[in-house]
Amino acid sequence: MPQEILLLEDDDSLNHSISLKLKKEGYAVHSAFTVKEALSFFHNKNFSLIICDVSLPDGNGLDFCSRVRQESDVLFLFLTALDREEDIVAGYRQGADDYITKPFSMAALTAKVGALLKRFPTDAPKSIVSGDITLFPQEGRVVKGNQNLALTAKEYSLLSFFMENPMRILSRNQLLEAIWDIEGNFVDENTLSVNIRRLREKIEDDPSAPVILKNIRGLGYIWERKCEKR
Repeated sequence: MPQEILLLEDDDSLNHSISLKLKKEGYAVHSAFTVKEALSFFHNKNFSLIICDVSLPDGNGLDFCSRVRQESDVLFLFLTALDREEDIVAGYRQGADDYITKPFSMAALTAKVGALLKRFPTDAPKSIVSGDITLFPQEGRVVKGNQNLALTAKEYSLLSFFMENPMRILSRNQLLEAIWDIEGNFVDENTLSVNIRRLREKIEDDPSAPVILKNIRGLGYIWERKCEKR
């Protein structure tokens, strides 16, 4: 059976375009234009993913996401024209798994949807443990030892992708496609390196300890520590 997706977008043209594209990709899409409609769908269907606009005629996506999170761990993807870091962080705090900023291409959206559903299947583990680092996918939280790590949205997404694919070399293109939009047109060539460096500073605070996240020159990066899903 195809995976069920709930699409909440009040722009008729954009809703139709997204729905048509995702249906062509093999998903079952249920379109809603208001929070009220979306809640009706949500309470009567078992969805794998919710795609939601932030600004809506009878409310906003942040409040809708918060309400959904009281009842479900369904994957949640925001469509937003708000690209300030504080707006993006607010979405994650409400329980979103990812976001894509408007305007976007349909190719970028379908790639992000596919990556989300592969990285976080409906039977996703409650935690992924690698040494003293524990990632909680359903909570969007990371703990090192007994301390919560303060990660940015991109740092968290990178860490999650690495811990989902341990002991495997991941190329720069794979990382850009998984974490940033598939086309990567707006991504500066140093963006990935900077984000990985900052992530390493937070997870590898002991210079004498073995490197966890290693750069393989010319090939990409590898998480050199086993991970256990629990």
